Amino acid sequence: MVKKLIVGIAVTLAATFAIAAKPVNDQSAPGFTGVTMTGETISLADFRGQPVILEWTNHECPYVRKHYGSGNMQKTQRAVTEAGAIWISIISSAPGEQGFVGAEEAQRLTAERGVYADHVILDPEGEIGRLYEAKTTPHMFLIDQESVLKYQGAIDDKPSANPRSLEGATNHVLSAWAEFSAGEEIKTAQTKPYGCSVKYAQ
Repeated sequence: MVKKLIVGIAVTLAATFAIAAKPVNDQSAPGFTGVTMTGETISLADFRGQPVILEWTNHECPYVRKHYGSGNMQKTQRAVTEAGAIWISIISSAPGEQGFVGAEEAQRLTAERGVYADHVILDPEGEIGRLYEAKTTPHMFLIDQESVLKYQGAIDDKPSANPRSLEGATNHVLSAWAEFSAGEEIKTAQTKPYGCSVKYAQ
């Protein structure tokens, strides 16, 4: 009886921690450590005191190509990083899956596309992606200086791979950033992400 009770408590505690680890707005963002394309090991905790943007990406995804090919993603990156945020792009594609890259290819793509990300993390095992329940590329997260999650979802309100859909689109990341920077409540703090599914290891 005692053994069953202990097991039951352990299961309950495990479930509680699992729930707490999920990305929930206005709660602490899940902590993580990853290795970047340059071989540097970084953690979310390293940037406490600075806002952080997380972007899940896959260079072969048509939706990602829309934002990078048009320069929209780079424009968004530049706007927030020049305003003091840390931008971390994360590649959670598994080996053999669409969008998987090694360190050298990731560096080449970053240079060729004029990316303004501060760091690009390679997450082939999908550990960070699953931690954040990243569903699509792109999938965006805004984390404040105290490591509290403030926005999660799509980059904009036009779920299309057609670059022409950028005309008249509302950039949710820039809108959330503007309200956050002004000390205002983020009106649209969570949206449904769109794009290609993250190509996790099976």
